Parts: sequence; structure tokens; C-alpha cells
Amino acid sequence: MNPLSTASAAVSTSLLEDFSLEMTGKDVPKLEEARHSIPQGTRINVTFLGNENLELRLEASRAVKRLGFVPVPHISARRLGSQAEFEEFLARLRADGTCANVFTVGGDPTRPEGPYEDSLALIETGLLREYGVRHISVSGYPEGHPDIAGDALWSALREKSASIAAQELDGSVITQFGFDVDPVLAWLEQVRAEGITLPVRIGVPGPAGVRRLMSYATRFGVGTSASIAKKYGLSITNLMGTAGPDKFLRALADGYDPARHGDIKIHFYTFGGLRATSEWIAQFRKDNLV
Repeated sequence: MNPLSTASAAVSTSLLEDFSLEMTGKDVPKLEEARHSIPQGTRINVTFLGNENLELRLEASRAVKRLGFVPVPHISARRLGSQAEFEEFLARLRADGTCANVFTVGGDPTRPEGPYEDSLALIETGLLREYGVRHISVSGYPEGHPDIAGDALWSALREKSASIAAQELDGSVITQFGFDVDPVLAWLEQVRAEGITLPVRIGVPGPAGVRRLMSYATRFGVGTSASIAKKYGLSITNLMGTAGPDKFLRALADGYDPARHGDIKIHFYTFGGLRATSEWIAQFRKDNLV
């Protein structure tokens, strides 16, 4: 690993002091395997996928809590078939003691399966607060969204931020992952210019195979031009290789200005696995201690 400047190393490692991770409902055995390389109290998001049922999602959140981490269950607005289904999920989370932190997202379906069009609709029901939620995370898209206009994204983020504040809840933004720091920093500046003060967790892919990273990038509309790939450390001529976010984190540390960009942390998408990601983070921090 190339040496960092003292200042850059300090900022890089400080950004990782309170990182968060992501897992699916099926990843409980992988979490068990990775548990000793993840700091106690780490926030771990549990996704809300269409091919996983209520019991699987609840069991995953219980496992996160049992192992000493903070569960952040996802709630996908357009996957909920009814208000009753929404309330059942919240009630079960509350009964398990895993409801304090949630992440609300619109979700993949083109058409809602029930009454909720987007995550703002979930927040504005007031049901999250009623069932004991105290912190709501919402999505951010530094490179835009393939199916949503830019103006609509900004309007939604402003409205979600305002609704969270009006209900006297804590909140944060978790961004889609990307390979280029420049649009992330520019987006953060605009977030603050819009008067949105929520802390932001910058989405970063954990170490994974290049082919897998490129596949996810295509799916989510993330830029992967030759110049961006080179900047990140991806070899688009060697899809059998692997890549980690070393260069991205260094560039983020170099460009980060708290006065302009506000409070930021890192959220890891564990495309290469929980254990590989958590061990990579521990090694990166060890290598860059100052």
C-alpha cells in the first residue's frame, strides 16, 4: 500500500471510526463468521429484498443485535402490500428491540405493491415514530438515479429531511456507492447549500471481484468509464481481478472539508462478503495509523 501523508492518513482513518455495513437476510451465517473482525456497536443495515420474507428479515435483525451490533432494518416502501403489513413489521421489530434505527427506501418495484409510493410516504405516516423508531436513514444519489429526475431527487431529500426534523427524530443519509470521489464531494456541497444538515454516510464498495463490481455498477447506473475505473483502481481488462476502495478513501480524505461538506462517515456495501470487508477495514486502519 502506498504511504499516505500524515494529514491524509489521519482523515482516512477517522472517517472509518464509525463505519457501517450492509447484509441481507440470508447473511446471518456470514455475520457469525465475521463477528470478531467487526467492532462492537457497529451499525449493520439489513436489506429488504423481494426474495426474502418477513421472518428472514426479522431473524437477521435479531442476530445483529445478539452479536453486539446495532441493527438498521430496511423498509422498502413499494414492496409493502398494505398499512397492516407495514405495522406488522414495525410491531415485530419493536417486540424484538430492533426498531430504534431504520433505513427507508422506495425500492425496486416500478409500481407500488400497496399504498406507499416512496420512502417519504412511510415517514409522513408517523408510524415509524409511533412504533419506537428514533433514527431514520434515507437514500442519497451523488450520481443521480437512472429512473428519477435530478430535481425530484433533491425535492425528495429536502422533504424527507424536513419531515424527520418535524417529528423530532434523528436522521442521516446513506448514499449509493460510486467509484469517483469528485461527484460525491460536489453533491455534498449542494446538500449543505440546500440547507440539509443531516449526517451523510458515503456508500463505498467493500473489496470484491471486478466483474461483480462492474455488474452492480451497471445495475445501479454508477459511472464506470475507463478514466473513472483507472482512478478507482479497477482493471476493466482484467475482470478476474479484485479491487478495494483504497484509492477512493484516500481521494475522499484529501478532498474532504468539514466546513463545506459537513458530517460524513462511511457505509460499506459488502459485495465481496462481510468478513472480507471487515478484515479489509481493520487492515487499512492498521496500515495507516499515524
